[in-house]
Amino acid sequence: MLLLVGLGNPGEKYANHRHNVGFMAVEAVAEAHGFGPARGKFQGALQEGFLAGRNGREKALILKPQTFMNESGRAVGEAMRFYKLTPADVVVFYDELDLAPGKLRMKTGGGAAGHNGIRSIDAHIGNNFRRVRIGIGHPGDKARVTGHVLGDFAKADRDWLEAMLGAIADAAPLLNENDNNRFQTAVAHKLAPARPAKEPAAKATAGRAKTAPAGNAAEDAIKDARDTAPAKQDKNPFAEAFQHLLRGKK
Repeated sequence: MLLLVGLGNPGEKYANHRHNVGFMAVEAVAEAHGFGPARGKFQGALQEGFLAGRNGREKALILKPQTFMNESGRAVGEAMRFYKLTPADVVVFYDELDLAPGKLRMKTGGGAAGHNGIRSIDAHIGNNFRRVRIGIGHPGDKARVTGHVLGDFAKADRDWLEAMLGAIADAAPLLNENDNNRFQTAVAHKLAPARPAKEPAAKATAGRAKTAPAGNAAEDAIKDARDTAPAKQDKNPFAEAFQHLLRGKK
């Protein structure tokens, strides 16, 4: 059984913050796969459902800690102990400053890299859990980081964000296989722009002909005139002599 944890801060005023993209990700999974309604448990909002697996449908849990970001590990630790799970059964979704918007990376273990939610989970269950890092980009100035992270996503972010959440939801069943690369690759493929269809050879040739660079207009006209002029016939000495003879008889 998997425990899918989304990190964020509870409350409407935080709902659209970049820091809450972990909440958004697990909500997308719950909606796409028909998870049950959320109920308060383990100091969080818990949902139960199923994800397709190699052996049919496999049970999964979604947890959104309601302790605020800095204490996320308390909720995760309680849920993990209750269901007798190991850190390898836990997948945490959260925001990553050092990834460009619309990029996703997954790994097992590692440091917190300054993320207070991850630091709290590390303290409660160790660091050998799987992490899905969703890029929100860096504002470019350290002084602006807090405002960027705790600010709402901009309207310009809507397209990539919706596509990202949809791709995560579609690829979620792959999390049952404990294969980070396969999940990450599946998300990347879903986000990749479609390649344009190849043109038929004849059409492509015609297009190139239309766009061929023009030459010197005067030279082209001379060449056309040469090409269309009637060809001169070579002189025939016997024909000329016969014509001369006829003129002499007249």
